[in-house]
Amino acid sequence: MASSERRSKHILVIRLSAMGDVAMMVPVLKALQDQHPHVNITVLTKQHFHALFSQLNNVKVNVADVKGKHKGPLGLWKLYKELRSLDIDAVADLHDVLRSNILVRYFRVGGVPFYQIDKGRKAKKKLTAAKNKVFKPLKTTHERYADVFKRMGFPVDLSQAPLLEKEKLTNRILALVGRSSKKWLGIAPFAAHTGKMYPLDLMEKVIGDLNATSDCQILLFGGGEKEIGQLDKLDGKFANCLNIAGKLTFQEELALISNLDLMISMDSGNGHLAAMYGIPVITLWGVTHPYAGFYPFGQDINNALLADREQFPLIPTSIYGNKMPLGYELAIETIRPAEIIGKAQEILGSS
Repeated sequence: MASSERRSKHILVIRLSAMGDVAMMVPVLKALQDQHPHVNITVLTKQHFHALFSQLNNVKVNVADVKGKHKGPLGLWKLYKELRSLDIDAVADLHDVLRSNILVRYFRVGGVPFYQIDKGRKAKKKLTAAKNKVFKPLKTTHERYADVFKRMGFPVDLSQAPLLEKEKLTNRILALVGRSSKKWLGIAPFAAHTGKMYPLDLMEKVIGDLNATSDCQILLFGGGEKEIGQLDKLDGKFANCLNIAGKLTFQEELALISNLDLMISMDSGNGHLAAMYGIPVITLWGVTHPYAGFYPFGQDINNALLADREQFPLIPTSIYGNKMPLGYELAIETIRPAEIIGKAQEILGSS
């Protein structure tokens, strides 16, 4: 037994948002749990993400109510005192934002060692630069997470990270989706920024052609009133298409995702959710790029469909897709519907 594991250690892991970034922690924590079973983990995150960690035995979730009782420096002090009562041995800050930095400062004063993620901001700035761009793959976010634990004395071999098991489908889920023997194809057509989202008229072409084969049940994922309304329109047009958005709890959506045969996603959270369970994911990339390190865990890089960099050489224009030159919102349209359809049929045909 390694010297660092002669007694149980209790690590606090901080990652408050966003959903994709929190989901990317799961395979890393799963590997940490399996490779260092004497480590107990408390994850500090938002209430909505609690369900992501349900299969991790040594992981407990502590909810940060950053818009309520834990708001502001005084609220964070209250949160710190709550966390200190858990007998934390060390803190892994996988977020490195203002809130986590305030918490880390409190732990430092309390004598608790802390370790923060290196986000590689300088390298990412060069990758997204308009001039003198350095276009090369950077360390993945999963590797950056693992580096923090390595510095704590708990090296993590991500090549040995076990994926999550399929979740049980409840009667409520089956009542909605049915028990069809068709392949289940999830499509999550939305993203936080325009430059990362495939146009809905082109996605409708993809859905229409896949619907016409009658080989798969298409399940649409999204959230928010506007998105639900848009997905309802697609649902109504195609016989083999069903809008899931707004009809299940997050836990139930995870269970459904874990039973898919394929997920088609933008560079967004749903791709990472499917990857946690080893579901094949086709990702569509507009003004962002896998080189930034946010590719879904364990996925075949050939399932990444990329915008044409000959036409749009400044890609990636930013890490999160929130910044782009005029006209670059059209970059993702260089991914042809036929390319997506062909890749989906290839994967579904071999599964």
